[in-house]
Amino acid sequence: MTTEISYPHAPDLAADDYIIIGLATCFVKEDGEVHQVEVIEPIPSAALEALFKGISTSYTLACATTLGSVLDGDQLIIPRGFPESAQFSDEFAQRAIAATRTYKRREQAKSLIPLGTTYTEFNHSTERKRVLNITRVVTKEDNVKQHPHTHKVL
Repeated sequence: MTTEISYPHAPDLAADDYIIIGLATCFVKEDGEVHQVEVIEPIPSAALEALFKGISTSYTLACATTLGSVLDGDQLIIPRGFPESAQFSDEFAQRAIAATRTYKRREQAKSLIPLGTTYTEFNHSTERKRVLNITRVVTKEDNVKQHPHTHKVL
């Protein structure tokens, strides 16, 4: 008798494993302008516990569901209650598998949002914008000036 593996790259996971999927308000910078986008992304257990302590977040809602309801093989499925205009985060499948594993290790995190329910009482704020496609350009002015005695043997 053989057992069917739901995820070939994650044989320790099954389709009915618990996961939290969040809807985040993010921004994309194009042609000098910033546009708002809604992003669907998995939330690991440690991040969820921090969110429940009241920190500011870009998440507007979080849904407790199963891995199989959002990831069917390589196909991504938008969860019920999420807007059709929302897009999946980069590397969603990999991140979802990693987040699912965190709930297997911290079973008590599952009690924060029971399976099949949605939580919307986060401290939502877009004051500090999450810009997804920002690039950092390092310049000479970014160098830290060393004290003259830093590398001397005294």
